[in-house]
Order: sequence, then structure tokens, then C-alpha cells
Amino acid sequence: MAAAMELRCWGGDWGLPSVHTESLIVLAYTKFSGAKVTVSPIDWTWKTLTATVPELLCGDSAVQEPTQILNFLRKQRFNADYELTARQGADTMAYIALLEEKLRPALLHTFWVDAENYANLTRPWFASRSPFPLNFLVPCRHANTALSRILLTKGEAPLHRITEVEGKIYSDAKECLNLLSYRLGTANYFFGNSPTSLDAFVFGFVAPLHKASLPSSPLQSHLRQLDNLTGFCDTILAVYFSSDHPCPPPPVQETVDANLQKLTQLVNKESNLIEKMDDNLRSSPQHKPHRPDPKPSLASEKSSTPA
Repeated sequence: MAAAMELRCWGGDWGLPSVHTESLIVLAYTKFSGAKVTVSPIDWTWKTLTATVPELLCGDSAVQEPTQILNFLRKQRFNADYELTARQGADTMAYIALLEEKLRPALLHTFWVDAENYANLTRPWFASRSPFPLNFLVPCRHANTALSRILLTKGEAPLHRITEVEGKIYSDAKECLNLLSYRLGTANYFFGNSPTSLDAFVFGFVAPLHKASLPSSPLQSHLRQLDNLTGFCDTILAVYFSSDHPCPPPPVQETVDANLQKLTQLVNKESNLIEKMDDNLRSSPQHKPHRPDPKPSLASEKSSTPA
């Protein structure tokens, strides 16, 4: 009997099984290939800071990164690409490279660098899925990583400021979406009647942009003009993930409020434990500052912009 497989990833929202691009890629591929995996969201655990997700656990093996996970699944005979020709396999690699080079920087900027989107959507979401005190650390860490990656890959020597590369980032992303739309045409999937790894990658990159309620996003506005790409995402969600999300997602504000309530309960429990610590621990530097009430702090963060 094959060993059970567990997939650790960020949880879902916005009508998606995960809001995380890499996690979405692997989740989609497992559905396409018929692999049976147990999905374990890292939400509300300390792994929100330390874990590299997605991560596939199978017996003594632990595999990270979408490409490596997909290769591992193929070795386990879960292969969604077995009918592809050599030419189609080469096209798959070329389009995945295009997504990484042209679309990823714009997605990182949209969700993590754009001040309005970060303050009103991205930071509240990841903070509400991380236990105290990681709710203050996890979003900042992801934002700093995103900014560094954009500057390292798109900034020329000497490194430009982010405002100097924004135009190029979004121009490349729109060109990438146009190419994907042209290649897809009127078909449901990129190669024939069955989805492959390329469909999983495109879905993982495009679906969050399609489904997120972004306050500010010219790239999302451009995507919504490409009906076949948005329809592509909707088709995959309906065919492969409808049973996972039988009910429509709640409005963003209701979701945030519910998560704030859960976070408040968690912080209260931790506060009770802290009060029971010995005098030496309470007098240590990291425990001297007054702990603000978490709910007002997170609420105020929603309307603020990062420094």
C-alpha cells in the first residue's frame, strides 16, 4: 500500500482552496492527476513563520517547491502530463518560465508592495491566520521578501527604487496575460480536453488575481477583460473544487471580523498563561512592554499603510 501523503499549505478564502500561488499549483495538480492527499493548512500554527509551503510529506520524504512536488508525484505514478508530446512538454516549460519572469513580479507587487492592497487585504488576511505574536511578524516578513525579490530580479545595477520599476513590471505582466489568453483561445485547457501541469501553474498564478477583492489593481482590471482566462479559472474551480467549497465565501469584512474574534480568543488564552509565569520571566525585557489589546491593533492596521 502506498504511503499516505500530507500537503501543508496556506488555507483558502475568496472562493479559492488556497490564497497562496504555490499552494494552489500543487492543489490543482493533485486534483488533475488523481493523487490522494490530506491537506493540512498551516493557519493558526507557529508554522506560519517557520514553514516553507507547500510541503508534501510522504513516509520519510518531505518535498518542497511546486516543481519538485510535481516531479515527486509523477514518480508515484500520479502524472497529469502522460499524454503530452515532446513539443507540448517543451511548451509547458517555456510558459512556466514566462509566468515566473513576467507575471510573478507583478503579483508580488500587487499583493505585497502596493500600499492600499497590502493595508486593506493582504496584511489583515495573513495576520488573521497567524497566532499572536506572529500576526505582527508574518505579513511584514512576506512583504520584505517580496520587495527584495522584485528589486533583485527587475532592478538594474545600481538597484532602482520600486517606483522606478513598477511600469515595466505591469507592462510585462499584461503582455504575459495576453499571450496566455491567445494560447488558450476557446479551449477549456491548454492542451486538449484534460488539464495538465501547465494548467495547474496558470491557475495558481491567475486565480488569486481573479478572485481577490483588491482595492487597487490595474492588473486585475486588465485580467477581467480576458474572458477566456477568467472562465478558465472558474471552470477549474467548478469541476475540481466545487465539493470543497459548496457555499459561497462570506464577504471580506465578515471573514476578517470572524478571524479577529478567533485571534482575540487565542491571545486571551496566551495572556492567561503569561500571567502564571514566574517573576523572573515576567521581568525579562521581552515581557516588560504593555501588550495592546489585539482587536483594536489589528483593526487599526487595516486602515494604515506600511512604513
